[in-house]
Amino acid sequence: MNHEPILLFDGDCGFCAAAVRLTRARVAPHVHFTPWQIADLPALGVTETQADREILWITPNTGTVQAGARAAARVLLQGSTPWRLAGRLLCLPPVSWVAHAIYRAVASNRHRLPGGSAVCSLPAQQRPAAHSPDGTQA
Repeated sequence: MNHEPILLFDGDCGFCAAAVRLTRARVAPHVHFTPWQIADLPALGVTETQADREILWITPNTGTVQAGARAAARVLLQGSTPWRLAGRLLCLPPVSWVAHAIYRAVASNRHRLPGGSAVCSLPAQQRPAAHSPDGTQA
């Protein structure tokens, strides 16, 4: 069994998949990135609605789930020293409050951002299945 933390992201969203690729390359965190569309959500203790709304950090040993900006901070905390410092900063108020607001704005408008598409603005049930296991678009 893999005990590495899991980050669920929207594998149908080009912006999200690009962000994951960039994070893997620059931050190199010890995290298993998984498109939520291919994950066993009930086994992970999350719903499709949660996973479609924001990134989710799941700690397998405890089943702890953190979402949005908190999940992003957890990813940074798994990287090298400069990234860990940024992750710690994102956990502290008032920075955490600002990070939450920025995360919500980005998540709500990802279809307008580079790599995003109109599909990103649709509810999951209305999207065509266009993801591959590594999170890139087919």
